[in-house]
Amino acid sequence: MKVLGICGRNVADDALERTADRIVDHLSREGRVGVIWYDATIADGTPELRDPSITPGGDVTYDLGADGDWTATGTDLSVSDALDTLAGDCAYAVVVGVESLRYPTVLVGEGDDVPQSTVATVPTPADLDLETIVEALEDAEPHETLESLVARIKRSPDADRAGAIATFTGRVRAKDSADDARTEYLEFEKYEGVADERLESLRTDLEDRDGVYAVELFHRTGVVRDGEDIVFVVVLAGHRGEAFRTVEDGINRLKDEVPLFKKEVTVDDEFWVHERA
Repeated sequence: MKVLGICGRNVADDALERTADRIVDHLSREGRVGVIWYDATIADGTPELRDPSITPGGDVTYDLGADGDWTATGTDLSVSDALDTLAGDCAYAVVVGVESLRYPTVLVGEGDDVPQSTVATVPTPADLDLETIVEALEDAEPHETLESLVARIKRSPDADRAGAIATFTGRVRAKDSADDARTEYLEFEKYEGVADERLESLRTDLEDRDGVYAVELFHRTGVVRDGEDIVFVVVLAGHRGEAFRTVEDGINRLKDEVPLFKKEVTVDDEFWVHERA
């Protein structure tokens, strides 16, 4: 799922909503779009809704449509959690009102301290260059979860022949032993133009095995913090033996063959891991 942020500086009250409407309308021609509205006024379980005539009850309220559309209000759900929920069945997600998003962001209006992830700055919603925004999205890393990859692999045309799905998830561990300095985060960089090709070549090679019907491989880049997931391998196969063997080979070969560079930042130090190997 590709993610786009929208934030504003010194603009009319409805500018972000009009911007989101134009972008969502354009993206929806290519696939299903989820929208996340972030409002810092929501606190203590009392959301300040855009439509004051709506007064939902309970901690979380879902408004469901006959075609599967839905909206929700409530507490105890982060932006990351909401993105994880959408990733399973949306091609795009639009996040409105979050300036610290690590995904491509459109800034409406003018101001200082432009977010680092900004790919377009426009005075008004009418000034949007939608094609440029779509190009920036296509070049950006998608938001994937184990659940979204499993959901995708279940849609394989060969799924009715498969009796097994095996997965591997790699995550950031805080320390190897009790005496180690705690790892705050890892930062990954990929060899542009090579890493993606190697990853796709590996996926195709694994799928060519007898009894293997589909493979998904995903490795995050950028900053990945303590406890977060880094890499996923998902295999759809006829039987568990082929599935387990392919998952193990997949993660081992990914680490050996795909050029990804890792910096480790602990509470005491920071270093590129390949320089200490």
